[in-house]
Amino acid sequence: MDDETRSLKAMFADAESKRLAIENATFSPNSSEYADAVSSAIKLYQTCLGMISVLAIFSPNESLEDLSTTDLPFLLIHFHLAELTQRLPSSSPQERKRILSAARDAYEQYLHQLDSYGLLSPRYQKLLEQYTDSPTTFSMISTSDPAARRDAKIAIFKAEKELRAKLDYLRQRPEYGTEDGGGDEGAVRQAHLAHLDYSTHMAFQALESLNREWEILALAPSEESPSPAGPNAQEQEDARRRQRGTAGGLGDNYSDRLDAPLRPVRNLPGGPLLSQEGKPLQPFTLLNTRQELARGVFRPGHNLPTMTIDEYLEEERRRGGIIEGGGEASLQQPEPDEDDIEKADAETMKARAWDEFVEANPRGSGNTLNRG
Repeated sequence: MDDETRSLKAMFADAESKRLAIENATFSPNSSEYADAVSSAIKLYQTCLGMISVLAIFSPNESLEDLSTTDLPFLLIHFHLAELTQRLPSSSPQERKRILSAARDAYEQYLHQLDSYGLLSPRYQKLLEQYTDSPTTFSMISTSDPAARRDAKIAIFKAEKELRAKLDYLRQRPEYGTEDGGGDEGAVRQAHLAHLDYSTHMAFQALESLNREWEILALAPSEESPSPAGPNAQEQEDARRRQRGTAGGLGDNYSDRLDAPLRPVRNLPGGPLLSQEGKPLQPFTLLNTRQELARGVFRPGHNLPTMTIDEYLEEERRRGGIIEGGGEASLQQPEPDEDDIEKADAETMKARAWDEFVEANPRGSGNTLNRG
């Protein structure tokens, strides 16, 4: 093994270590540490691709038999690049689209490279053809029938689970050795091929998920293009508005803020200004200047509340504007005071007077209409 190949293997090992650390990281995906780790891993994999190109490890004229077992893991570099690229943070829908486009390119390079070495099974070759025909609308499930879609999703999940179980089983066999080598070459080669099959399955799922996310991003509003008048157009417009304000007599204190506060009335202790008879209850000042009118241009078109509902009801109750009682409370008669003889006699006389009135005026005696 020459020094360049040894250096490539060391660089690839560093990239793999970075990637696994990101997958098992405990820090937040929105933190700067996470973004730096992802960017660092991407740079390491890109360096590996440059070294592979210089060493000409892969060639379109070769077949799978021509590839050495130690070179098979390098076929996963584009797949890992695509996964890491999707993890990059973005600050706008347009930036996220650029990230997804880069991830899509990496997935495509991975699949086409495996196809050139005949590493795609007939099922995945068919999926690659479907993706090539319509990459932006690709889906692993082509049917629209709900029951068929459900069965297809279950089949996809089972296939992923079986491929992962096969890969874990091959890596746990004693013949595999360790990640650093030392195992039987046939067992190690078989484990690498199983890893490629599993990654291929995950690549097609990622492309379908990428298309769904792209559809959502397409609904986001586009970035506003800069004004053709140049960046100083807004400043010039503000200057013209200030000149118009000065010419209209508004003075140097003119402001185009929508929330310019009104000048408060000084020495106002609170409460009403006038009594019910119209007499002043406290000193106040009448304002009628152009400056105050200018400040009041952008006031709300409605009167803002000066007290809460509870304060208003309490004030109305104090002024006698609320009649309390009624409802069930009006049916509850107070308990008679047996010690108050005068009040009891008054109630008795009132009841007798009412009985005499009813006897003297029977019901219907006042209706003299329609009588013969």
